[in-house]
Amino acid sequence: MTGTVVETRGLTRRFGDKTAVDHVDLRIAPGEIYGFLGPNGSGKTTLMRMMTGLLTPSEGSATVLGTDLPGNAEPLKQAIGYMTQNFSHYRDLTVRENLGFVGNIYGVPRRDLSARIDELLVTYDLVGQADQRVGGMSGGQRQKMALAAAVLHRPKLLFLDEPTSAVDPETRRNFWEQLFDLVDEGASIIVSTHFMDEAERCHRIAILERGVKRIDGAPPALMRDLPAQVVEVTGRDMRGAKARLDPAPEVLSTAQIGARLRVLLRPDLDRPEAVVRTILGAREDVSAEQVDPNLEDVFVAATTPELAA
Repeated sequence: MTGTVVETRGLTRRFGDKTAVDHVDLRIAPGEIYGFLGPNGSGKTTLMRMMTGLLTPSEGSATVLGTDLPGNAEPLKQAIGYMTQNFSHYRDLTVRENLGFVGNIYGVPRRDLSARIDELLVTYDLVGQADQRVGGMSGGQRQKMALAAAVLHRPKLLFLDEPTSAVDPETRRNFWEQLFDLVDEGASIIVSTHFMDEAERCHRIAILERGVKRIDGAPPALMRDLPAQVVEVTGRDMRGAKARLDPAPEVLSTAQIGARLRVLLRPDLDRPEAVVRTILGAREDVSAEQVDPNLEDVFVAATTPELAA
């Protein structure tokens, strides 16, 4: 597969004096899971809504599956699926009734709809809940039903807005296995998340902060090319060690993870672990070791003004 499924050019959205998305350029290839990683308020949902044609940009444009936006959203609806951040289906209808309703909206032929619903009930392990009202199901079951509804009409491109924010780790893991199954079947997926482990599962990601795309690329490449060095510190009194490291000009950030500190330092330093030991006063009860970056380090570096400039 060649070309792009989504390309945006200077995509911008303002709400009054607030800029929610600020001149974002993207190129998303077919057959991949592309992730938007960022905290709440970083512009992930607004960006998705513009790419689905649900929200008109203040500036810029996008091409989604060959359709130019804004202005031509109607023909795009049959080709995309959209799973919103908040559950948006009818809680007083059963799973089967909700899926039937969605199928009718998308114009799935009646002769095919029943078989398609039965197929999805099996795929997403909802056979036992088929005739249960959705309002009485668990969050994980509702999430599976929402995904089934989003793919019912076999869209080429699927938008998933923080789809696992309210489910347990096992459900999240199973959900991602189902996403890779969809990619194997030919779909392309755009997903937003604030979970680092989910972002690392994506083929490529864009890190968003305050509506700005700070960096994008494949997670392994972003970690390899991190413009910082990482040192892990272990020992006693990690809170005291953090208090000494934070003000040091060589240190970009520190974060405590259990009984250890993860320290990001400037990329131009020789022997960064020795620099850390010096800052800490050569304490014998503390060890410092340079380690490989992870995606959280990439996120911190991308959103650190000194490095993001």
